[in-house]
Amino acid sequence: MNNSPFTSKCTAKAIREAALALNAGHLVAFPTETVYGLGGDARNPEAVNRIYEVKGRPPGHPLIVHISSINQLDKWAVEIPEFAVQLARKFWPGPMTLILKKSNIVGDFITGGQDTVGLRVPSDPIALALITEFEKISNSAIAAPSANRFGQVSPTSSSDVQEELGNFLGADDQILDGGISKIGIESTIVDCTGIEPLILRPGAVTKSEIEETLGIVLSTKITSETKFSGSFEKHYAPNAKVVLDVDPADEDGYIAIDSIPTPVNVIRLAAPRNVQEFAKNLYSTLREADNRGIKVVVVVQPQGDGLAEAIRDRLSKAAKGR
Repeated sequence: MNNSPFTSKCTAKAIREAALALNAGHLVAFPTETVYGLGGDARNPEAVNRIYEVKGRPPGHPLIVHISSINQLDKWAVEIPEFAVQLARKFWPGPMTLILKKSNIVGDFITGGQDTVGLRVPSDPIALALITEFEKISNSAIAAPSANRFGQVSPTSSSDVQEELGNFLGADDQILDGGISKIGIESTIVDCTGIEPLILRPGAVTKSEIEETLGIVLSTKITSETKFSGSFEKHYAPNAKVVLDVDPADEDGYIAIDSIPTPVNVIRLAAPRNVQEFAKNLYSTLREADNRGIKVVVVVQPQGDGLAEAIRDRLSKAAKGR
């Protein structure tokens, strides 16, 4: 089933054709500022089922619905609390997903049978153009998890998608090339179905930014029963074994902030200068380790809160394997 079209330049014509492909029930992999997504028509159960098949994603694991603006919020969600509106106004478009009570147009095939739906407005201009164009012709939105096989390393380039899913996509599916993802790890997920927001998955929008926006102190304990993207204990894992905060052995791969020297006989895979660079290059570096046949990758985790916390979240799951 290879032969999937590959769009190297995201012209207005290419985006229009991708929107038409979505409307016909096909899949389109597209860039966002976080990672690349594998999109399908959020109101088409057959298209959404193909997303699960192509990814090898467990049934009942919910997808995030990507919309074009806050103006679409009350189409897909109901009983929207004021704090959710505040967060949407502040952080959309951007790397934040809000979990809300779903409206009656949201099928159980999107939500894993839950009465909630995850909504996001990405800031990547290609993603926004595609979503906006698709909304015009379909009166729908784009359901999209990350464009990789389930549990494996998320893609941050179109070549990652081609490498990962090329053999699973059909000739009528498309891959849009928007360069390297700006952030490199998935969105912050905030549960907005309770009396106050609850961060389910850390990301580039940090706890302190949310607290400053709302003027409250958030609970740090997750008590939500909500299923969400990335909630499995094992996730984001390469073929290599990921080991955290230990001394590497000979021939191990090594990732650490650039101020940390490389031990003798160790393969330095990355030396990011800051947490932003760490996040942006993390997944591509793990992919590089696999491509080079490295069996063990030792990572010295960045310390602190904010984006560093999100990096540690992904690494803790990667270290548990697939």
